[in-house]
Parts: sequence; structure tokens; C-alpha cells
Amino acid sequence: MGTLYLVATPIGNLEDISARALRILRQVRLIAAEDTRHTGKLLKYYAIETPLTSYHEYSKESKIGQILAALEGGEAALVSDAGTPALNDPGYELVRAALEAGHTVSPIPGPSAPIAALVASGLPTDAFLYLGYLPRKSAERRRLLEEIAPLPYTLIFLETPHRLLAALADLESILGDRQVAVARELTKLFEEIFRGPVSAARGHFGLQPPRGEFTLVVAGASQEKETWTEDRLRSALKASLEQGSPPSQVASRLAAEAGWPRRTVYRIMTEMEGRDK
Repeated sequence: MGTLYLVATPIGNLEDISARALRILRQVRLIAAEDTRHTGKLLKYYAIETPLTSYHEYSKESKIGQILAALEGGEAALVSDAGTPALNDPGYELVRAALEAGHTVSPIPGPSAPIAALVASGLPTDAFLYLGYLPRKSAERRRLLEEIAPLPYTLIFLETPHRLLAALADLESILGDRQVAVARELTKLFEEIFRGPVSAARGHFGLQPPRGEFTLVVAGASQEKETWTEDRLRSALKASLEQGSPPSQVASRLAAEAGWPRRTVYRIMTEMEGRDK
């Protein structure tokens, strides 16, 4: 049986690739690439002439058979546009198919934007939660943030430039003005990592149009809880209810943040809703 290599490629600087990765890309029978034109530039830079085939969200069903056939006769490699394959791309489906067919799957570690941003963020790295791209729609994005608001882990997200400001606004509204590192163009000429409160990040990127791909690293919920006063709790409840957030999620999130029993928070919220009717 063959071996499918998951080869991490540079996220910007073409020098960020290992000698082993280059050797594997030269020796395999076939390279499956998310974008053959993008990967072709990398291969040309290193004078690698291994045949390429496309493997992306729209071609995966028709290409899995071709890649498995190549594995029957030897080795193949999977690469993404940048970074580690099978993260935020359909690579995991090929991995499952290769394993089910009895092939070996071997990772060739290397660049990864989420990990690069995390270790440079200045935020805790001992426990983190990677959630990929934030939902596109604000309502769905806020719902996700409400679910994870009480978690103590450092949070990592990907975001596009045209949604960055809206995402930061929802982060501040739901998670509070936490510390954040906003990394863009990592390893490239115009690399930037903004570190500070979410409110400051909104101001910074509001003054200059966001460009490039962004990785957001956000501090987890503080474990040193200060019990809120009832006035503060009622103010937060009022703001969340005005935004249309689901009552059960509001109660869970604010109970964790305020240090109050969820049942009590839900009772106060119900009383407030009753008076508003």
C-alpha cells in the first residue's frame, strides 16, 4: 500500500519549508494541490517537477479516485495553498478515504498560521481552542461567541479583511474588552501583529483598511471572578436582550461572567422581560 504525505508549505515566505518537505515533494508520484497555479510557483522556485493535480472543495469528489490510484502504486502528497493541509480545507476527506483504503497517512510538519499567531500573541499557550473561520452572518457569529464566552482557553479564529471590523465589534460586545492579538500577513513583507484590548484593535483597523488574511488570538475568560453587583448584572442583561440574543444563552453566559447562579440570572431576566411588555 502507499503513503499519503500531508506536507505543510510556506504561509508567506518561501524559505519557510523544511528540507524533508522538499525531498518528499520531489519523490512522490503525484502532488494534490488546493490551487495548482499557487503550488506551481513554489515547485518552480525549488525546481520540483512532480506532476500536479487539483484537489479542492469543488473537485474533491472527482479527484479522490485518481489520488487513491496513485497511492496504489506508491506515494502521493497533499498540500494546501499555504500552511498545513487538512485544516480548513477538504483534505480531511482525502485522509479518511486513504485510511479506509488501507494506506498510510504521514504528516510532514511545518508552517501553520494559527500556531504562528498563537505563539507570537503574548497570550497563554498552554490551553487553546482553534475554531477556524468565524461565521459570516453576525447572528450566527454572536451565537457562537455566546456559547464559548465562559471558556478559559485562549481562542483562535481566522477572518477575512472585509469582515474583520464587524467580527471585532461582535467580539467586544459578546466577550467583553479582552486582550487580543490580530495577526496579518504573517511571514510576509508587511507582517503585522496588533496586541491590545479588542476596543483598541477596532480603532486601529478602523483607521486603515484591513488587508491580507487575518488570524485572531483572543484571551480566554478570566478565572479570577469578581462577583458583579445586581445593577451591573441588570445593565448587561438589558444590553444583551436588546440585541436579540436567545435568553437561555444570555443567562448561561452572564451567570459565568457575573459569578451569579444561572437560575437567579434567568429569574431576574424573566422579571425584566415581563416589565417591558
